Amino acid sequence: MAGARLRLGVTGLSRSGKTVFITSLVHHLTRALAAGRKAHLPVFRALSEGRIRSAHLDPQPDFNVPRFSYEEHLDALTGGPERHWPQSTRRISELRVSIEFNSKAFSLRHIGQEASRLDIDIVDYPGEWLLDLPLLGKSYAQWSHETLEAASVAARAPIAAEWRGVTAGVDPKARYSEPTAQKLAKLFTEYLRTAKTERFALSTLPPGRFLMPGDLEGSPALTFAPLPVEEGTELPHRSLGREMERRYEAYKMHVVKPFFRDHFARLDRQIVLVDALSALNSGPEAVRDLENALTDVLNAFRTGRSNLISQIFRPKIDRILFAATKADHLHHTSHDRLEAILRLLTNRAISKAEGVGASIDVIALAAVRATREATVRHEGEKLSAIVGTPIKGERIGDDIFDGMAEGAIFPGELPADPKAVFRGDALALDEEEAEFRFLKFRPPVAKLAKDNEPLPLPHIRLDRAMEFLFGDKLA
Repeated sequence: MAGARLRLGVTGLSRSGKTVFITSLVHHLTRALAAGRKAHLPVFRALSEGRIRSAHLDPQPDFNVPRFSYEEHLDALTGGPERHWPQSTRRISELRVSIEFNSKAFSLRHIGQEASRLDIDIVDYPGEWLLDLPLLGKSYAQWSHETLEAASVAARAPIAAEWRGVTAGVDPKARYSEPTAQKLAKLFTEYLRTAKTERFALSTLPPGRFLMPGDLEGSPALTFAPLPVEEGTELPHRSLGREMERRYEAYKMHVVKPFFRDHFARLDRQIVLVDALSALNSGPEAVRDLENALTDVLNAFRTGRSNLISQIFRPKIDRILFAATKADHLHHTSHDRLEAILRLLTNRAISKAEGVGASIDVIALAAVRATREATVRHEGEKLSAIVGTPIKGERIGDDIFDGMAEGAIFPGELPADPKAVFRGDALALDEEEAEFRFLKFRPPVAKLAKDNEPLPLPHIRLDRAMEFLFGDKLA
């Protein structure tokens, strides 16, 4: 059988929906024919044209990479009354789905011949790791200066106060002390962790492994922090500053470089999932920070052309899709507006990516649609609403949801002018002051097919993403 391979990278910052996207994508591919649901993926041409014969999971090619826990995540999404969103991505994982299809050139005279085959190796990795790539071109002094300066802006200063206060009282030229190094690293990590929470929803928080240490937790490569060191300063042997610099360089050598060399550099296509709604919930500062993060993300795809990084890898990615997730939290009248906001946030990054050699597109989607739309009469007026089951503890005003009852929510409309999301400076202190407020919903109840297995869950524009990412390989 004629075959081809495609390595598809799936990444995004925390809570962007990477695990849900992969699970839904694979479920739709492997169950679409059995469920007879071609109409639910109309933009995915190979399926809508009836050219896909089958799709199934195969053993992955890399023995040293954990397998993506597809079955476990699908059970979480479709588990009846106990259904819930699966755990977030915290490490790299991989899954292979193989598609057998007839090409467009296939005709009646080829009946009896084998179909073509495409093996899609899906590589799931945290977006925070992608933001580490710029570190490869920065000295410890440069990184320290940028990190300390970023922590002084209005949106970050309050949560960085304790760490910055301790740092200000430390002399980088003083003799190295492990307790001091550990204290600084701990306070720095706590600052990063707080900045990442939904309350602040900040995005540019390297080093990425500080929040996802895995088996490196407690190692010297993850026990460092920025210090006020001037570029070119000669730090004394065995000083605190010299040891912090050594550990920073070790992080780049033993953590950052191997990831990009062994995994990132081998990707053919890439989707970057973006939780723009969380940034909108938190305010203009979070939106600006997200824009900076997306610029750094796209820079990661073009940095391979610089002299420094090209010695390590040369990326071959030819298609990149930026996707604003959770479109189901909005009425369909705002879907295009969400896409416009993401397009604005990526404009600066895309304009700087001349020569990257990749096709880049932007989309708003929901890999699993947790809501449906309805028209509700309120005070004699018909209003567009979304209906779903809010997660237990979600609230609107004095109403607290129990996780079982459905609710009709008026999500409001995103601004027609996407630039409006940058207006204002203060972070909203509570939901009464927030300009935008989006609830979290439970996954929808899965319907069962004749074989008693769950049918693919509803989605928004998942088929459009599939067509862009690998539709041409099935032509």
